[in-house]
Amino acid sequence: KMTKIIGLTGGIGSGKTTIANHFVKANIPVYIADDEARKIMQSEEIVDAIKKTFGDSIFDDAILNREKLSQIVFSDPEKLKQLNAIIHPAVRKHFQNWVLNHKNAPVVIYEAAILFESGSYKNCDLIITVTAPLETRIQRVIQRDKTTREQVLQRINAQWNDDQRIAKSDFVIENVNPKTTKTEINKILKILKIY
Repeated sequence: KMTKIIGLTGGIGSGKTTIANHFVKANIPVYIADDEARKIMQSEEIVDAIKKTFGDSIFDDAILNREKLSQIVFSDPEKLKQLNAIIHPAVRKHFQNWVLNHKNAPVVIYEAAILFESGSYKNCDLIITVTAPLETRIQRVIQRDKTTREQVLQRINAQWNDDQRIAKSDFVIENVNPKTTKTEINKILKILKIY
């Protein structure tokens, strides 16, 4: 029996990680694509590809300056596409191996901020989108990343909006009140058990 892949996504600051942790507690394996991408970006071949595409200016003593890279890609959609073209195939390959290592699990979660934008949603059997009001999201990210409102909005505008995500999702969790969030997750877990 094939392992079912459940996509988990939501805009920046929606609280995907909180939701992912609920699934971990329920003993469902969770793959956090952003964390894995970060590790993969340190590998030699990816660093070389980034250097070829973006030049040396984003490196400080051979160390990739993620801050500089972010500023470049979030202000230029073409550059974001170029970066994604380098990183996504590598993450996809890594995830496929990870799924093989969890082939006894009936269900696994693939958590990614840009599940739709990257096309990864096509490999998912079901999709959960996490939402929260815009202002809540902005405040969460400002606190978490010690960044500016302007930078948060730039990143939000580089992603799909909630309506676009919801239209392609099987489940939506509004992540504002921890109690109702937990109720929503339990509902989904019941459905996944039969699935």
